[in-house]
Amino acid sequence: MNKPLFMRIVDRLSTEVAYFSPTEDAVGRTGLSPLQKCTAAIRQLAYGTAADTIDEYVRLGETTARKCLHHFTAGIIQLFGDQYLRRPTPEDLQRLLFLGEERGFPGMVGSIDCMHWQWKNCPTEWKGMYSRGTGKPTIVLEAVASQDLWIWHAFFGAPGTMNDLNILERSPVFDDIINGIAPQVNYFVNGREYNMAYYLTDGIYPKWATFIQSIRLPQGPKNSLFAKTQESVRKDVERAFGVLQARFAVVKNPSKIWDKQKIANIIKACIILHNMIVEDERHSYTLRNISEFDEGEGQGKYFVGLGSNLGNTIDRRVRIRDKQAHQRLKNDLIENIWAKFGHLQQ
Repeated sequence: MNKPLFMRIVDRLSTEVAYFSPTEDAVGRTGLSPLQKCTAAIRQLAYGTAADTIDEYVRLGETTARKCLHHFTAGIIQLFGDQYLRRPTPEDLQRLLFLGEERGFPGMVGSIDCMHWQWKNCPTEWKGMYSRGTGKPTIVLEAVASQDLWIWHAFFGAPGTMNDLNILERSPVFDDIINGIAPQVNYFVNGREYNMAYYLTDGIYPKWATFIQSIRLPQGPKNSLFAKTQESVRKDVERAFGVLQARFAVVKNPSKIWDKQKIANIIKACIILHNMIVEDERHSYTLRNISEFDEGEGQGKYFVGLGSNLGNTIDRRVRIRDKQAHQRLKNDLIENIWAKFGHLQQ
């Protein structure tokens, strides 16, 4: 991350988290500085090394470095979690809908998928629940990411034996819609109005109104173009996982921590830091896209309001799982993508 962003984090932690405040001992000697402690924590996250490997760089012992890491992750979640691990606001949804319209998927607000993080020091009595396939225990992260790699939703902690469908049943990804507190979304596809945003997924996810998958064996030019476009756009979440692991090697390497709650704090803190870096270095929107979005291009194609108009809780749950609405939306998207990009295939 850039130095100004890192120094902003150090400043917030040193003033609002007691562990990182400057201290003095009984004879007036200054203790470890906030910069030392934050640097020790960041290096452990970025390089995925053991706590005793940073002794020569920041002059910290193994136990102190480990404490710095856990206090740092807890502090990041406490200070920045509400802002950088939030659900999309109406303004965020307006921008996401604009980007989805530009890419041929009106109403699309991101792509969803799962990632496994190996847990090397999983307790022996839990290995049967967390191990699948290779026999190595893993913990699953479910995430939703947009084109700029911002992670909008993160659900972590499911055992590695679960697949994406099992995790979806536990996940709170649709809780705001079911509870009626999600922003109202209206958009048009192929001349037909819809009022529920959707995610792009791979083939394992169910055929719900909120999921759009590719076509496994496309027949004809329209279906082939749709499958090609969907599979390319859906890679946003895969790219987000790759960038997250590249920035924070601790997520890429097997976790050596025993406490599952501390592991969850690490992954959440890494996602928050990832989103902070995305915001700080955001160059994914061209000047053309920014100017068009600021000028309100696309008004009439989609609308974001406050509150949900989908009836009671049972009605909302039924509408999320509506397979007929899914197929109708998919057919309209096929026609929309052909109308938008079909001339490029000739």
